[in-house]
Amino acid sequence: MDINLERLASVFTTLCEIDSPSKQEGRVAAHLQSIFAEMGAEVSEDNSASQTGSDCGNLFVRFPDGGLDKEPVFFNCHMDTVIPAVGVKVKREGDIFTSAGDTVLGSDDKAGIAALIEVMYTLQEKSIPYGPVEYVFTTCEEVGLMGVKALDPSSIKAKIGYALDSSGINRVIVGAPAAKHITAKIRGVAAHAGLSPEKGISAIQLAAKAIARLNLGRLDSESTANMGLIAGGTATNIIPEYVVIQGEVRSHTLSKLEAHVQQIETIFKDEVDNWRDPESMAEGKPSLDFLVVEDYPVMKLDKKAAAIKRVEEAAAALGAELDYVVAGGGSDANIFNKLGIQCAILSTGMDKVHSTRETIKLADMALTADLIMAILT
Repeated sequence: MDINLERLASVFTTLCEIDSPSKQEGRVAAHLQSIFAEMGAEVSEDNSASQTGSDCGNLFVRFPDGGLDKEPVFFNCHMDTVIPAVGVKVKREGDIFTSAGDTVLGSDDKAGIAALIEVMYTLQEKSIPYGPVEYVFTTCEEVGLMGVKALDPSSIKAKIGYALDSSGINRVIVGAPAAKHITAKIRGVAAHAGLSPEKGISAIQLAAKAIARLNLGRLDSESTANMGLIAGGTATNIIPEYVVIQGEVRSHTLSKLEAHVQQIETIFKDEVDNWRDPESMAEGKPSLDFLVVEDYPVMKLDKKAAAIKRVEEAAAALGAELDYVVAGGGSDANIFNKLGIQCAILSTGMDKVHSTRETIKLADMALTADLIMAILT
């Protein structure tokens, strides 16, 4: 459409080189506030930092009437990036952007932010009429969707919107799984590993036996499970008294999610309850504390949903064909939909995200900006 490619590239590069690991989004937020205030937008920040521990709150940007009578819509991006994310320098070769060092690039999710900025620059300078729009920039998405979970839904006037947070091109995410976070804490008995190992109970050994019995990875066509963190013990010469294992289960079907979580708990409980003292010398018995917390709810959008119909119309105006996908990851969109705010996820072209090999093409960012403009106009 009318996108200024080099300006888009410059905005993107500047954003990426402002470090914003989770809970340190303040500098990006300040940068965005300055940009949008100059555009004449109404900019506000909530007090979610008291809940998330970030150095800033979620950011809300509302634009004055663009002169087009359409249903209000919002766009969402998160301001934080995964680590390593300090000292980011962008390398550009032709139209391809990568990290110049050993950090992530930050296209997740700054490609979406850059596209939103360029769209509004273009609409204003070309005097193109557009419908009512809000931008919602969240904190701490990468560490448990904390920012959006602390958000007051009444802060958003629009009832449909789009999270710009997926890899691929012309992709629309219409479904995402629910997820539950698991913490298994096993307590054994400490003892000297060389002088009196018989008096101890190894919490790590019990955990290892339980984990070895778990069904992990792809559980079925809709579900996955992973044990991703383990910590315990104090020294190599002490029988480990305590160990903590953290993991997750995801599924698109809630009954499957509950069943898989229950199976994991049963296996951990079975190993602890059926522990036997081979020497009858252990000074105590092991115990288990098993905690399950919802990470995010399931997301499912019908093809007849207003958000889907609107993006379809926009793509048709551009002559673009959309790819509708049910994804395996969670995002802010899961929470928006739970709050009653219809939200689909749009791709931005980012690739190899959550790694130092992250990359994105300028042409793909421009496609994202074109689709946003078509949604608004």
